[in-house]
Amino acid sequence: MKFNTLAIHGGAGNDPQTGAVSFPIYQTSTYSQEVPGNPRIYQNKELSYGRSENPTRTAFENAVAALEGAQYGSAYASGLAAISAVLHLLKSGDHIVAVQDLYGGAYRQFTKIYTGFELDFSFVDTTNLENIEAAITNKTRFLWLESPSNPLLNITDIQAACEIAKRHGVISIVDNTFASPYLQNPLSLGADIVLHSATKYIGGHSDVVGGIVLTNNREYGERLRFIQNAVGAIPGPQDCFLLLRGVKTLGVRMDRHCQSAFEIARHLETHPKVSRVYYPGLESHRNHEIAKKQMSLYGAIVSFELDADLPEVFSFLCSLKLLTLAESLGGVKSLICHPPSMTHASVEPDVRRKAGVSDGLIRLSVGLEDAEDLIADLDEGLEFRQSGNGEKLSGKPVKGAV
Repeated sequence: MKFNTLAIHGGAGNDPQTGAVSFPIYQTSTYSQEVPGNPRIYQNKELSYGRSENPTRTAFENAVAALEGAQYGSAYASGLAAISAVLHLLKSGDHIVAVQDLYGGAYRQFTKIYTGFELDFSFVDTTNLENIEAAITNKTRFLWLESPSNPLLNITDIQAACEIAKRHGVISIVDNTFASPYLQNPLSLGADIVLHSATKYIGGHSDVVGGIVLTNNREYGERLRFIQNAVGAIPGPQDCFLLLRGVKTLGVRMDRHCQSAFEIARHLETHPKVSRVYYPGLESHRNHEIAKKQMSLYGAIVSFELDADLPEVFSFLCSLKLLTLAESLGGVKSLICHPPSMTHASVEPDVRRKAGVSDGLIRLSVGLEDAEDLIADLDEGLEFRQSGNGEKLSGKPVKGAV
């Protein structure tokens, strides 16, 4: 089946119990048993307790697994819960090689929580495959990739990187949140595990938080299912219903998102107030050819730098009318943020700048509005900055990044 057909019919069809074409919310915490210790069976899974199994959650897991070409899927309460579940595959003393400019929440979890369990992390520029080779030791268990990365949209050659990992007996994990299953499928490129913050493009409406991990490896799939139940960081049935709704329109939304993002990136590249644009669809992007090889489209995130000091950057962000200043991405409404003071505020300034995240960096999540209206809003905001009118300036960096 083609993608849009698969998104609607694959993995999660009509409710087998009632025939409902919109898969229902099974709002229950437990299930009756006719004989002690002999639970009901639903799609080869035992229905005994809501943390262990829920049909709405199973429908969501199956739907995303179908789109990623995965045999096993486990849903979690958030993208960070999904990351934590994968890290539970490790043991004390293991080493992880991770992409240098990764999501700030992942960096915080790695360095502020899991280093306390004696896990060791090395952060490298994975766009240079030699860096991956050099960082792997005899204790390395994971190669952790983001492509496109957050927030600089660096593109790693997933297939080549995963081949290196396999040669060293290392498990390769790809955070596919920015691309979504519509733009690339890391499992088909050799990755062992793929994960998503389903809050973003999979949900698609900025109204639900969730995460999901997928694999074709039976050992990892069964272990992740055990971790899901044992740790209990599960999404509720209403969350899964909303996420499943988002899956059905993922393809048509991504087409529009990507088309508008490309137009905006090209416009910003010519704007005199913008010093640099990061978008893999532009030929000026240093990894454009790799993106062209492994992605069907180039995504809907555009990052760019203003040649300005921090107060001017804040003045620009606070002057916008259509673009909402907010954390997160991937929804129908366009969102804009300042990574150094928002999504990546938990990353130490020297580490952040070493990775290339400057104080003037801005990340734009292009929604489903008309691109012309978004461009007009950006242009007006840049004129606002130029005028020096700082009446909307917040004055201080945003605290407590999520």
